[in-house]
This record gives sequence, structure tokens and C-alpha cells, in this order.
Amino acid sequence: MREDIQQLLPKFLDLLLDAVCVVDTQGRFVFVNAASERIFGYTSSELIGTPMLDLVYPDDRERTLNTAQQVMNGQAIPHFENRYIHKNGHLVDIMWSASWSATEGMRLAVARDITQVRRAERLQKALYDISEAAHTAANLTTLYRHIHQIITTLLPAQSFCVTLYNSNNNEVVFPYYVDLLERSYHSRELVEGEPLSKVILDGKPLLIHGPLSGASSSQLPPNKLNGLDWLGVPLISANSVIGALVLQHSTDSGDYSEQSEQLLHFVSVQIANAITRKQTETRLLHLANHDALTNLANRSLFNVRFDFALKQALRENQQMALLYIDLDKFKLINDTLGHEVGDGVLVEFSQRLVAGIRYSDTAGRMGGDEFTLLLVNIHGQNDVELVAAKLNESIEKPMRIRGHTINITASIGLAIYPLDGINREQLSSAADTDMYRQKNDSQLKQLRR
Repeated sequence: MREDIQQLLPKFLDLLLDAVCVVDTQGRFVFVNAASERIFGYTSSELIGTPMLDLVYPDDRERTLNTAQQVMNGQAIPHFENRYIHKNGHLVDIMWSASWSATEGMRLAVARDITQVRRAERLQKALYDISEAAHTAANLTTLYRHIHQIITTLLPAQSFCVTLYNSNNNEVVFPYYVDLLERSYHSRELVEGEPLSKVILDGKPLLIHGPLSGASSSQLPPNKLNGLDWLGVPLISANSVIGALVLQHSTDSGDYSEQSEQLLHFVSVQIANAITRKQTETRLLHLANHDALTNLANRSLFNVRFDFALKQALRENQQMALLYIDLDKFKLINDTLGHEVGDGVLVEFSQRLVAGIRYSDTAGRMGGDEFTLLLVNIHGQNDVELVAAKLNESIEKPMRIRGHTINITASIGLAIYPLDGINREQLSSAADTDMYRQKNDSQLKQLRR
């Protein structure tokens, strides 16, 4: 009876839904049951003699080797998980139970395919994480980084980029990308017929195995390697395509599949909503802190930066300066040429003002024709007077606004920390007083003429 059972044992093993594998000390398969073909895609004849590690997903190989060594040291491992590359190219999540037979020098392992379970768990977590990121990310760049991290828990990607599309000018921009292939992504016109164009204009996912036919270096994101899969899905919010997600990955590490396409497309709706939400928040925050006409910092934002600069100057023993700027006879322009011309003058002046300062400095509009300038980490009054002189030179260049040539001057008051004050109120008062002194001096000079 025992002999009959021993003869029937391989048949019994072939009836199991789990894979049963025996691996030698070199890590090669020496026995597999029928379920192994269903799970891994390879026949038993293809697996026998094949190193087990060849089938393991590259990112999991080191961890798998470490666990295999523990088994060979006599430690039974009941619930080890890793990912294998199916013969068709997709990834398979496996839960292993493994033990070591010292007398035969073999590892015996039973593998259960838990791909569907883990995919559902990862998908549920990804959707939650995307929603959480939309609420907690400080800005769009942080949100894109979170999305990238979330997507890599679902699909491998050597290249990942967020593409945003402007239908008004048919332009695509790439606000976030990470590319291990060291390619650059630049804003450009969407080229008809390229893969990215098909995704965005058709509003449908696209999966391409291998090289992209007809792709050129201008059709970013490109695919320059023969063994690179390209997967793109549209970002659709409120029935409108706002852009696309594009992933690329080497086929050596497992192909993208139809399931990959469906998975990414499923989460893309949540991602598009998260991006739209954060764009709206960013836009509203910008409007709340900037002057609507000139896009300069408004009084609220300027004062926040002013207070921060004061604390930094005190902490690091630095000097800083405040400039008050008032356009001379600006009311006359409004009264004689109209408010549209006056607004044009304010916009042109603001652009000249920003062009003449450092990135670390802040220009603000307090209202009407009153502007402020915050200069940080200066080296004395000469620095400030030099900035004021260059600003006056820039202001005095004629402006061409709505067919009118306009010449304008400005009165600029200066206050330096800590010489003229140690807080915002004292410095503001000193700069305001100096500005009106400059304006009065200018008016007296004109009267004497």
C-alpha cells in the first residue's frame, strides 16, 4: 500500500492548486508540480535546471537570497512573500512556505499565488493615499512626488512623468518627471500622431511594447531603447483631459500588461481629481497673497516676508532695507488717458521693478501707485542707493502703452535695518518719511525751474 501511495504522490501533487517546488543547493529547480506552470507560465521541463533567482523580480532578489540562506541554515519560513516574473511578462505575487532537508540537500517550498489579493490591497491603499496627498501636500510639486511614490507601489517604472495639457495653445508641459535614462523633458507643442498625442487627444490609455515607431527626440517622452515598454493614461477631470501619466520600464524586469494598463487607468481618475483640486487651491492661495493686476506680493504677503526677514537679520546679524516707491503724478495719467492706460503703466512698472532685484528680495504693491521693496542681506547704505539709482534709471525709460508714449518718474524712500529702526513699524515710518521728503524736494526743484 505504501508503494502505491508513493507512486501516486506525484499525481496527488499535480492536483494541488499551490505550486510545489524542490530546489538544490545551487538554487536550481529539480522538481515542480503541475500548478507551477499555471502560476509561473513555464512547463516543468522549462523550469527543471533553471535557477530560481532568474524568475524573481530584480528588486526582490537580494531579499529572496537572504531568506533562502536562512532556510538552508535550518530555519523554516512559513510566510515569505516576493514577486516573480511570469513567462508572459507580468508580475506574480507569491507567498512561500519553505524548509530545508539536510539529508537530501534540498529546499522544499510551497508557493501560493496571491496576486489578486495583493493587487486589490495595493489599489485600495493607493486610492486612499492619493486622496490623502491631495489634502496634505503643501504644493503641486509635493503632490506629484507623492503620486510618483504611490504609483511605484503598483507598477515598476524606470521613467515616470506627469504631463499637463493646455488645449488653448496645444501645448504640453512636464511639471514633474523622474527619468533614470537621463532624458530631458521640455514644454512643447503636442505633435499629432505621437503616442502622447494619442493618449491626450483620444482620451484613452495606450500600451506599447518595445520601440516607438516614428518617435523622435522632439516627441517627449521618447522611447529610445528597444526593450522598453511605454504606458500612458489620460488624466481626466470633469470630462476634460488635463494631461497624462506616462511610465516606461525595461522589459527585462517584466512587461507591462493589459492589467497594468487597466490598473493605472483606474487610479488616474483619482489622480486627475487630486491635481485639479491642488491647482485650484494653489490658484486661490496665489490670489489671496498677490495683487491681481501686477502679480506682486500684496500687503499681507509682503508683511509676512518683512517680519521673516527681520527675524533672520536679527538672528544672523545682517542688514536689510525697505524702499517705499510712489509714482509721481500718476493720477494725471488716469485722468487724461484713462484707467486702462494707467493699469498698463502699473504693470510695466512692476515688471521693471522685479527685473531689477534678486530672487531673494520681495517687491510688493500696497495699493494705487504705492509700491514697496524689501532688500535682504545688504552691506550698507551704498548697496541700497545703488539699487535705487538703477531703479530710477529703469523707470525713466519711456513706456509705450496702448499707443501712448509715457514718461514717468518716482519718489523712493529708504530705511535700513537696524540704522533706521528695528521693527516693521519703525522702518515703514522711516521709509515713508524719506519718500515724502524726496517727493517734496523734487517738486521744489520743478518750481525753481
